[in-house]
Amino acid sequence: MKPIEIDKVQTVLDEYTNKSVYVHLETTNGAYASHFNDQAYNVGAYIRNANVVFTQARLVGDGKVYRAGLKMEMGWIYAEGLTDWVMHEGTKLLLAGHDREGRLMVSLEISETPFNY
Repeated sequence: MKPIEIDKVQTVLDEYTNKSVYVHLETTNGAYASHFNDQAYNVGAYIRNANVVFTQARLVGDGKVYRAGLKMEMGWIYAEGLTDWVMHEGTKLLLAGHDREGRLMVSLEISETPFNY
């Protein structure tokens, strides 16, 4: 993975606009929180192969950390805390957010084909 390059990632996001795509969205602090602080709450969200059509995609950030928003007819999908990106398997956009120690905190993937499960 490499640091997000806003213009390149926005171009890829725009290619998925108004198409039926599959989304994987995952957030976690999972074991990271509880191993180091027994008072911390574990939180996370996971959705895989949600089939959606978004009419607008926006990537915004400060040059280090980004937020991606996908506007659908009746709502939004967004992921915040994104830091890195790669085209996975040549056709799937993978955006991820890692903390200072390199641990995965959030991921957003978009593909025109379903993800393996």
